[in-house]
Amino acid sequence: MQQIIDYIEDHIRDEIDPENLAKIAGYSPYHFYRVFQKHTGYTLMDYVVKRRLQYALHELVHGKKVIQIAMDYGFDTHAGFTKAFKKCFGSPPSLYKIHGPKSLPQKLDLISIHQKNTGGIVLQPMIVNRPAFTVAGKTFEINMGNVSYTRDAPAFWDQEGLADGSIERLLYKSLSPKKHGEYCINLGNTKLEDKFIYLFAVDLDKDTSLPDGLTPLQIPAATYAVFRTPLVVVEKFASAIKGTWRYILEDWFPQSSYEVDEDSFDFEYYDEHCHYWDYEKVYMEIHIPIKERV
Repeated sequence: MQQIIDYIEDHIRDEIDPENLAKIAGYSPYHFYRVFQKHTGYTLMDYVVKRRLQYALHELVHGKKVIQIAMDYGFDTHAGFTKAFKKCFGSPPSLYKIHGPKSLPQKLDLISIHQKNTGGIVLQPMIVNRPAFTVAGKTFEINMGNVSYTRDAPAFWDQEGLADGSIERLLYKSLSPKKHGEYCINLGNTKLEDKFIYLFAVDLDKDTSLPDGLTPLQIPAATYAVFRTPLVVVEKFASAIKGTWRYILEDWFPQSSYEVDEDSFDFEYYDEHCHYWDYEKVYMEIHIPIKERV
C-alpha cells in the first residue's frame, strides 16, 4: 500500500487507472479497493482527489490562477474545482488562497499514520491571523510525568465536572456566550515537571460579568495553524485527537516553514461538529500559534 501511495504522489497530475494500481499491488480490483480504504480511511478516488487538492492548495497560495490549477489537476471546470475544494477543506479556494500554508503537503507514511491512530489523513491546515480575545472557565491540574517535554496533553474529559457535562452547562448558563464552542487551553510552563494545567473555557463577551470561581484569560493576537482531526465515529474520537497532535508535532512542523510561537497559547476547540448525537462522524480543531521559521 505504501508503494501505491508513493505512485499516486509521483503521478498526482496524471490520470490514475485503478485497475493498474490493483495490478501493482498484486490484488484483484475488488480486494484492492477494500484494502486501500482500510489503510487510508478513504476510497481510492476520494483519496486521489484530496491529495490533488492539497497540491493544488500549495500552487494556489503561491499565486497560480484557479482555472489553470483546475486544468492541471484534472478538473474540467472552475466550478467543479471550487466545489471539490470546498467539500475537502470546508472553505472556498478564495479564502485558502489568503490563509493557506506555504509548505508542500507532507509525504504520507502509512506505518506512521497507523501508529498515530488518527483515523484518517490529516489535511493541510488553514493559516489564520486572529485578534486578541478573552475566554473564561475552570482550571484543572493533572499530575503526570514529563509534561514539560510535550505540548500534546489532550483534554482530560474524565475529570469531575467534565465527564458529566456539568462544567459546560455552568459556563453557558453563567456567561451566555454569543458563539457556541469550548476551548481547552494549555496553561502549563516548562518549569512544571510533573503537572499539566489546562483551562476549560468558553468565550467571555465584552461587558459580561464574571461569576466567582471562574478564571478569565486573554489570548493575545497571533497567527494560528488550524488543523481539523479526521472525521471518525465517536468511539475513535479521543485517539484521533491524540494522533493528530502527534502528526502535527512529529510530521507537519519539521517539514513546514513554521515554528511554534511561544508567546501565545495553543488550544483545542470543540463546537457543534463534535456532537455525536447530531453527526454520524465528528471532528474538532487544534489551533497552534505559529511564526515563520528563522
